[in-house]
Formats: sequence, structure tokens, C-alpha cells
Amino acid sequence: MQFSSRLSTAVHILLYLIEYENEEKINSKVLADTTGVNAVNIRKVLALFKSAGLIRTRVGIGGTYFSRKPEEITLGTVFRAVEETDSKLFRPHGHPNVNCPVGRTIQSVPDGRVSKIREVMLKEMDCIYLSDLYLDMQEKIQKEK
Repeated sequence: MQFSSRLSTAVHILLYLIEYENEEKINSKVLADTTGVNAVNIRKVLALFKSAGLIRTRVGIGGTYFSRKPEEITLGTVFRAVEETDSKLFRPHGHPNVNCPVGRTIQSVPDGRVSKIREVMLKEMDCIYLSDLYLDMQEKIQKEK
């Protein structure tokens, strides 16, 4: 599990959908504009959402819509949809010397403990709902006014 910017992009997309789903047709071009991410990458994230059952698209007229209510979608669900959950949290550095006891074990030693961190992180993420993040966003917007 390596962190990328996909989770923050994913949350941005979903919060945008909550805010504007009923006001405009939301497509990859619109989402690329709001996120600053290339439309090709947006379409990849949307495909992951669709596979996870989070969104649907309307054939013919286009647009992206929720398949589930935001109060049913956890941050953990979003994370699992867009991040590679079976990859390692830490990448091995360069090419450790396998003839050295430290070099030979450097990746596997932290993995056991880091997997516990991953479990705790996902458990916490499963307690945060997209609707909670939306309310937090609305609060910040109101403070800016």
C-alpha cells in the first residue's frame, strides 16, 4: 500500500458530485477543471468508482451520479476503490545487499508491524463518511464568507 494523490483526488471528485450533482452535468472535463488533474486520470478514477459501485453514468446524455448515498460511503471504501491495497506501504530503497543480514531483511522486518498500522488506519477510515467530509467542507466554506 503506497500512498498516492489518488485518494485526495477521489475525495475531491466525490465532494464535487455531492455539491453539484443536481445542478450540472458532471463529466471528466468538469472534474479535471476542478481538481487540476488530467481528464485521462479522472476517467481512470471514475472507472474505479464505477467498479466499486460508488457511481454510475448515464449512457447517451452523459454525466456522473452517485450509486449510493454519501452517508453510506466511508473514506475506507473510497480508499479501497482507488488505492492498491495489496502493495507495500514502504518501497524497498535501491538494491539492498542481499549478502548483508540487514539488507536481506530490511523490507520484511517492518512489514509485519506496518500491516498493523494499515489495519488501524483502514478501521479509522471506515468510521469517516463522505457526508462527514462534506459537512466539514461546508463549514470551511462558511467561515471563508
